[in-house]
Amino acid sequence: MSLIPKKGTVYVVDDDEAVRDSLQWLLEGKDYRVRCFDSAESFLSRYDAREVACLIVDIRMGGMTGLELQNRLIDNHSPLPVVFITGHGDVPMAVDTMKKGAMDFIQKPFKEDQLLRLV
Repeated sequence: MSLIPKKGTVYVVDDDEAVRDSLQWLLEGKDYRVRCFDSAESFLSRYDAREVACLIVDIRMGGMTGLELQNRLIDNHSPLPVVFITGHGDVPMAVDTMKKGAMDFIQKPFKEDQLLRLV
């Protein structure tokens, strides 16, 4: 099931530039608009809740974590679907994010088709 229609926006929030660049290349190749951010704070300062979009976010980043970003979005009643990506996750963390409404929680490295099915 796709979270957003083609030509929708995918926000990518990850403090690793190589991950952001890779995801941008992959998603733009599938005709999505991609907006990349190196921190949760940067994303929040530019997020437009009126946009048809989804969010791909790393769990562990400097400053605000992906988990804290999810909580902030929940507090603001944001309808933005969230997909977590991480190289350092565990089952309790995954369960917590899913209980709070995350669409999925996937481990790095992941297969391109796995991510594309989610967006």
